[in-house]
Amino acid sequence: MSTYPTLPAMRSLGQLADIHPTVVIDRREQAPLPVSRLPVTRSTLRTGDYSFVGGQELFSVERKSITDIVSCCMGQNRERFERELHRLRGLRFKRLLIVGTRSEIQNGQYRSQIKPSAVLHSLAAWEIRYDLPVVYCTTPIDAAQQVESWVFWFSRELVENANEMMRGHLSEIGVD
Repeated sequence: MSTYPTLPAMRSLGQLADIHPTVVIDRREQAPLPVSRLPVTRSTLRTGDYSFVGGQELFSVERKSITDIVSCCMGQNRERFERELHRLRGLRFKRLLIVGTRSEIQNGQYRSQIKPSAVLHSLAAWEIRYDLPVVYCTTPIDAAQQVESWVFWFSRELVENANEMMRGHLSEIGVD
């Protein structure tokens, strides 16, 4: 019998079934996504709009509407947005989540003189330059469910990795 305490990371994933990560929504997010399946808290995030408690230095989702992303492709907004994207680079999981469709951009369904090709080319360049997958969700509800899914599965993977590390360490020192 082990004399080591049972740590949360040492529980099986089945034992963690009733424990859910808490989504962190940045306080500056003016129209938060309707996250409903996981607990939520508001806090100031260093980067991005969505993360989870304990994962803020590993995980971030930057959310933009079509209007927002079009605006981010021009002038000083572009420079500010690229600084934000640069901060995301060091995170293990990062996404640019656009609420809307690619076809809305392709068809110029926004109020701006910028050409759709310029917006799409900017998105493609940022995706490569910042190693930042761009994901489209049609509605805020779909986007909220996508964020919840990413948070749940990423945090679950962290627990599984911690379990593996602890099992390996314990077997090295001869503890079952």
